[in-house]
Amino acid sequence: MPSSQPAQQAAGTSHRPTIRAAVRSEYGGPEVVEVRDVPTPTPGRRQVLLRVVAAGVDRGQVHMMTGTPSVMRLATGLRRPRRTGLGLEVAGVVEAVGPDVTGLVVGDAVYGAATSSFAELAVADPRKIARVPTGVDLVRVAALPVSGLTALQALRDVARVKAGQRVLVIGASGGVGSYAVQLAAAMGCDVVGVCSAAKADLVRSLGASEVVAYDEQELPADGAFDVVLDIAGGRPVAELRKAVRPAGTLVLVGDETGSTVTGNLGRQIRASLASLVARRGPRVRMFVSSTRRADLEELAGYVERGQVRPTLERTFPLEETATALAHVHEGRVRGKVVVEMPKES
Repeated sequence: MPSSQPAQQAAGTSHRPTIRAAVRSEYGGPEVVEVRDVPTPTPGRRQVLLRVVAAGVDRGQVHMMTGTPSVMRLATGLRRPRRTGLGLEVAGVVEAVGPDVTGLVVGDAVYGAATSSFAELAVADPRKIARVPTGVDLVRVAALPVSGLTALQALRDVARVKAGQRVLVIGASGGVGSYAVQLAAAMGCDVVGVCSAAKADLVRSLGASEVVAYDEQELPADGAFDVVLDIAGGRPVAELRKAVRPAGTLVLVGDETGSTVTGNLGRQIRASLASLVARRGPRVRMFVSSTRRADLEELAGYVERGQVRPTLERTFPLEETATALAHVHEGRVRGKVVVEMPKES
């Protein structure tokens, strides 16, 4: 709800009546996305307004654009999207602070999650942003928050990895996978990455001791891994289980090959329930990430220690947001891409 008291503001962009933002009024492909003037957002009592420097393009925003799987429309709007804006990952500078917000002031450089972040200004919940890692520019750090947190929480909270374990990351060259390789290596694990042969060099550079090129080799089936993270999807769970030790864990992080109605949800639920009922074999766990300030701060620590670097392939200007979404949708990305806002004049 809008604040009944004025937010603390900096002079400049927050006083403009309109801003440029990427929006769509219907579900569809990149052709439904346009960049146009929209009203300047106003932070509520417990919110902050960010001057966005850059916004990461995660797979979730492709689903928000297309409205698939259709089950998600129960939350986003059945026939048309309830919210026209797009974008979640963000890096920027605090432009205004709601009266009930503490710990943040105008001018703070932050990263995390914001509402409709493909825009010059965006509103954020202070619990979902944190100060940027020291020594990393805001454009690069925009590639980190959502994808990095997904990898961190999958490894730490779901798989509960320990130093010395062997970890297989399927989809190791993508947004989440590129961070999973780095984080698992930083946690002291022996990491094997699965990706296309064309992206093997990237995955090795991130810390994988070995790379399996799925277009040239079969997936390991020797039960040699303590943890398998399936980020790419598309393989039967029974096949994935063959790579995991009997006391190990298979974590189903993503799947871009699921049904247009339920996506990967049906596969994840069925596999998790079967694992709970079974008396033998590896655990199978489904996973949904969340954005929390404490985890963003932990992730920033890995970056500041040089153990994780933002995996930025390229940037797109705000006016080419549709092209950036198409690039991610087509699966061509080596790491992450970012939408960069125009420089202030």
